Formats: sequence, structure tokens, C-alpha cells
Amino acid sequence: MNATTPILRPAIALLIALSVLTGLVYPLAVTGVAKTVFPAQAAGSLVTKDGQPVGSALIGQDFRDPARFWGRPSATAPTPYNAAASSGSNDGPLNPALVDAVKERVATLRAADPGNDAPVPADLVTASASGLDPHISPAAALYQAPRVARLRGLSQEQVERLVLRHTEQPLLFGLVGEPRVNVLALNLALDAAAKADEPRQGGPRPAPQPMR
Repeated sequence: MNATTPILRPAIALLIALSVLTGLVYPLAVTGVAKTVFPAQAAGSLVTKDGQPVGSALIGQDFRDPARFWGRPSATAPTPYNAAASSGSNDGPLNPALVDAVKERVATLRAADPGNDAPVPADLVTASASGLDPHISPAAALYQAPRVARLRGLSQEQVERLVLRHTEQPLLFGLVGEPRVNVLALNLALDAAAKADEPRQGGPRPAPQPMR
């Protein structure tokens, strides 16, 4: 018998056992527990409308229809909010590229709502580090309320109430994070509010672009 056999045999057996345990048993057990205890989260925190998924509560979308609320800019490539390539722009505050990008985004917001001369919230013109942030600040949502209300034929007060109703508070008794608004959830609520308001306003208005 080879002198290395007593050493190799237990080593190979241990490798196989650990491979099965960590590569098969453990992942299946964790997945099973997650689907049982947190089924929505385990499935990707999907958001549905009329029984069909329209997005995830954890990943933003590139809303461009002026009749909807817009989220934060996304620097992911090759498309915005690409979950397979989470990243920020990595442009420093003194980088001319960042200055030009912010100016362009401000100009786009001003063009979509020429009568709004309020200061533009920073999170509407700067990308998050992940490029996937599904939230904006309440200030960013309220800044867009006049434009959305006008294009939807709703009162500004109605839209602002929707924003306040969908403002999520910081976690752990207000100690962790900042107040935030999930843009997808707010736009879905906006669609429902506009649809409910149609009979009182004399019929349907042009529908916004489909939810992406």
C-alpha cells in the first residue's frame, strides 16, 4: 500500500462531504427556509399590477414619461438600472463630467416643467452608488408634484397627499436611514388615483406610457 493512501483517503472523503454539505445541502436549506418564511423577498420582492409583475421594490426603473414620477439617475451600463452591472459613475465632485451631467439633468427637469423655479433636489440629478436605488427623497417627489398633477389632470394637493402617504420612515424607531419614497409604488398609486378620478373629470384622459 502506498504510504500516501492513509492521508489521501480521508482528505478526498472530507472534500466530497464538504462539497455536498456547502454546495448542495446548505443552499437548498437556506432557499427552503427563505421561501417559507419570506416568500415575497425570496422571489425578488416583485411588485404586481393586475396579476402581472411590473418590477421589483428593490430596483429602480428608468421612468421618462413626464406624467410619472422620475427616480434617481442611474450610471449602470449599457442601460439604466441594469441589475447585472450595479455601479456608480465614480465621478468626483471636481470632475467636469459630473458638472456637465448635473447641468443636463437640471435642464431636462426644467424643460419638463417650465413653470417650476424651485431648487432641484440633489438626488434628482446625481446617481446613487449602486445605480439601482428605487427610492427618492420626499423633497424630490414633492418637487415633481406640480408637473405630474398638471399632466394627469389632478390637483396638486391630491398628488402631494399621495407622496406623503407613500413616504417610508427611517428604520429602527427612526434611527437608521432617511425618509424615502419608492418611485414604482408611488407611480402605481398615481395610476390608481387618476383612474378613480376620471368619472368626476368627464371621462378618461390620454394614458401615460406603460409601466416598464
